[in-house]
Amino acid sequence: MALPINVTDLIHQRKVERTRIEYKADWNPEPIIHTITAFANDFDNMGGGYILIGIEEENGRPKLPLEGLDPDSIDEIQLDLLNKCNFIEPRCIPIIEPYTVDGKDILVLWVPGGEDRPYKCPEKIYTQKGGEKSPKAYYIRKGARTLKANAREERELISMARDIPFDDRINYHADVASMKPALLADYLHTVGSDLYDNALNRSVEEVATDMQLVRGPSEYRKPVNVGLMFFNEHPEDYFSFAQIEVVDKPDPTGIGMTEKTFKGPLDRQLRDALAYIRNYIIKEYVTKVPDSELAVRAFNWPYQAVEEALSNAVYHKSYQIHEPITVTVTPEKMEILSLPGPDRSITNEHLENRILVSRRYRNRRIGDFLKELDIVEGRNTGVPLILSSMKNNGSGLPIFETDEDRSYFLTVLPIHPYFLKPQKPTDTAHIDTVSGRRTREEIRILVTDLLMERGNMSVNEIASALGYKRRTNTLRDVINEMLTSGEAVYLYPDKPNSRNQKIKISK
Repeated sequence: MALPINVTDLIHQRKVERTRIEYKADWNPEPIIHTITAFANDFDNMGGGYILIGIEEENGRPKLPLEGLDPDSIDEIQLDLLNKCNFIEPRCIPIIEPYTVDGKDILVLWVPGGEDRPYKCPEKIYTQKGGEKSPKAYYIRKGARTLKANAREERELISMARDIPFDDRINYHADVASMKPALLADYLHTVGSDLYDNALNRSVEEVATDMQLVRGPSEYRKPVNVGLMFFNEHPEDYFSFAQIEVVDKPDPTGIGMTEKTFKGPLDRQLRDALAYIRNYIIKEYVTKVPDSELAVRAFNWPYQAVEEALSNAVYHKSYQIHEPITVTVTPEKMEILSLPGPDRSITNEHLENRILVSRRYRNRRIGDFLKELDIVEGRNTGVPLILSSMKNNGSGLPIFETDEDRSYFLTVLPIHPYFLKPQKPTDTAHIDTVSGRRTREEIRILVTDLLMERGNMSVNEIASALGYKRRTNTLRDVINEMLTSGEAVYLYPDKPNSRNQKIKISK
């Protein structure tokens, strides 16, 4: 089997954080067994990690060119690894997959956070049978290092024994077939996993098992929650109000208020909500500089700040709390609310100083999927991106708010000051929605990018993804032009008027 990630991206730390990757030039049982134990203990709920055998580390990065392993040693290493994993208590076997990268053979060990933590293993692993026995110890990850847990960390690790993050728990109210093969295959294709090659020719259970989305005995296999969140068309059937609601409130009385609800797989609802905000909420202010060809440009809210704030809300929300993520837009600010609040390791002082560094994550698997899809950034990088994009736009600093009980988390993005100034009829400045006056060529580019990213889509799906309430004449004309020119083609060319018809980019 292959792994549900792109191994080249993994090697070069493009999606997975450095702290979750361990490079080993060759098979060295003792440190590798210690690291397997540490990743399985998942002390910070980061989702375990990966050990790459056959790659030497140099200054925290893979040393290039890759050295690789002797091809004749691969089977022997795997057999010895399986034997040595019997020393881990309770027994823990990583997913082992050989790969050939740049002509070099390597072994990739995937160690998800274990269901039966805490795990411990011998401090010393002797290679000779009948040799001295070593005491066992708990190991954890601290940054990019594997360390023996101290007494305090041991107690904390033991207290976490049955605390499996909600997104990684078995859902006994759903069946494996609730996950849709097309969604699984689309994800694997998007991230560039080798699993995609035969995903549609295998059963959902087989593919989902390889992706660690199914657990339980063979006679009673069940999906884990994250599988239903990403690979079922209606996750709200299992997690009430697993949705995003955007409320545009131009007047305190509610006059002219619009509400839009986004449902579906978490990645889709997030993308669709962001597209709607970009197309209908975000506006640009442009004014000419006197006696100059230059112009001052600013947005009411920089898109990158909104993208990071809303992505973080999806990442960190508790899906056991039956409340939606809400985005409320007023003439003065944008508020993004999710429940509950941050971990208590983030103090009120941290919030006031806008330093949100969480040691332990609520949804380790949701974060993995969003990172692989390039929707969220790496660990603890979201807030710095929000701050820098607001600053670069000339906006005020965001506010992060919670209560004493940490029952909610509110991100407040103040509107750019330009948008608080009344506009005079003779003023040379203008404010316009980013998309409201797009040219046909701009719409063509957006449609092309959308089809390249998502694959086959109906005209209505394209319109919804671009934030339109319905298909517009201009959008329809642009799509017809793309079909006529051959830039796009029908999925079913013999049935152009089929209700199931979709559009795709021509090869």
